[in-house]
Amino acid sequence: MTSKQLRVNSDLINSQLYKMSVGFDRLFDEFFTNPVNISASTYPPYNVARVTTEDGETSYEITLAVAGFTESDIEIVVEDNHLKVTGKSGVLAEEAGTKVEYIHKGIAERNFTRTLRLADHVEVEKAVLQDGILRIKLVVNIPEEAKPKQIKISKA
Repeated sequence: MTSKQLRVNSDLINSQLYKMSVGFDRLFDEFFTNPVNISASTYPPYNVARVTTEDGETSYEITLAVAGFTESDIEIVVEDNHLKVTGKSGVLAEEAGTKVEYIHKGIAERNFTRTLRLADHVEVEKAVLQDGILRIKLVVNIPEEAKPKQIKISKA
């Protein structure tokens, strides 16, 4: 462990946020010691949005620009609270019996993997690919046992 990591961890442990939370040790530890697939890749570009309806329900939408990819080129997997979107090169230039020589090649023909961490109880509701835009709708589905409950106070 480097001195910088030690300072960040000790600063966090002494912070008000840490003192006011109970049972989040694993979350804090994982955040600082186990970053998930942090990569410098910016391809494909994506947006994450919170969508709130008039009746107050909240959902999330992840939008990826995947021009040139078809439904069969893209795989979406949720595992261990991680959403992983993988694309296998969708732009196929050469067909059987033809030879293609590019004069200019500006369309990316690269595979990609984009991984996002999901909070507990967040589930993928649907994914739609239209006009080169992949939209993944996420909903928060809190089970009954995790919802707030009133605790009755009894006399000793």
